[in-house]
Amino acid sequence: MIETVHVDLPGRAYEVRIGPDLLGQAGVHIAPLLKRAKVTVVTDDTVGARHLGALRSGLKSAGIEMEALSLTPGEATKCWAELSNVVEWLLDQKVERGDVVVALGGGVVGDLVGFAAAILRRGVRFVQIPTSLLAQVDSSVGGKTGINTRHGKNLVGAFHQPALVLADVDVLGTLAPRDFLAGYGEVVKYGLLGDAAYFEWLEQNGPAMAAGDTPLRIEAVRRAVQMKADIVMRDETEQGDRALLNLGHTFCHALEAATGYSNRLLHGEGVAIGCALAFELSARLGLCPQEDPGRVRAHLKAMGMKTDLKDIEGGLPDAGTLLDLMGQDKKVVEGQLRFVLARGIGEAFVTSDVPRETVLAVLDDALSEKAVSEKAVSEKQAEH
Repeated sequence: MIETVHVDLPGRAYEVRIGPDLLGQAGVHIAPLLKRAKVTVVTDDTVGARHLGALRSGLKSAGIEMEALSLTPGEATKCWAELSNVVEWLLDQKVERGDVVVALGGGVVGDLVGFAAAILRRGVRFVQIPTSLLAQVDSSVGGKTGINTRHGKNLVGAFHQPALVLADVDVLGTLAPRDFLAGYGEVVKYGLLGDAAYFEWLEQNGPAMAAGDTPLRIEAVRRAVQMKADIVMRDETEQGDRALLNLGHTFCHALEAATGYSNRLLHGEGVAIGCALAFELSARLGLCPQEDPGRVRAHLKAMGMKTDLKDIEGGLPDAGTLLDLMGQDKKVVEGQLRFVLARGIGEAFVTSDVPRETVLAVLDDALSEKAVSEKAVSEKQAEH
């Protein structure tokens, strides 16, 4: 039961294969790409402990040797030092232009290893084996690779398309519930930005999908990947339509910076909150129906997700500081902040024409709600 999505870029076409037990069958899928029966794999300690053995035996059954490097898990690994570490290790392994590097892990490993492959010998091929829901539906498809710097996330990188993506839905069963739901933030984004029918499908099937239904997981990933592939084929280097994929991300990146890229807020949680805020902003500007923000939040709540600033533990800076953090975003053009807003569910568009005061008002109200909620909690604790 393998579903295939074709990413049909001229000269750089590849397939995203989605289904169960793709780690166990990895050798069969990767062998046609190889000039010699050897691959180098980069993973992280958490993913490696769980899945490296299965990948090794999947490759071995097709007669493919494997050398592996394991990195420290977490966003902090997407840095200059680890990029240098990975590139030097790949050179130690004598990786040639015709070889294939495998990225086994979530978005951090995929972004870092993809960038290493892009600059190694001016570009070697790589295969993405995404092990998180977020990576399966988003970061593994489309060829964006990169690292973070002290100036912000993903500010150094390259467009380097993978040669193949293997999205094994069985590995999603090993994710902690919070990590699975964080990935769902990116899943729901696709429905909100361009496919109202998909959003409705998620409203009906999201809870059963999260509970572990394999066919529903395959279908949810397939539809999200197909939408991303369609957008990437129209606009590979984000000159136009591809910017729609940033729905929720302008708010999200500011919140991630404000929480120090820590475990207080996972990327997909920030995307979910950012989507809710983008719809709130759209409604206030009279762009979308007034009931849409409530519908978005109701679905996120039904999935057990963070939906508002009040769901982020600990303090946040004031609205003005959050707005300044948004100004560090890659999507700033000629000093103008660009927002992805919506005319309704499934109808997103990109604009720079957003009054600063309205954004500040949305953030101020969300921060006030957070303050009220925290006050109520501390009063309750004082009673006990």
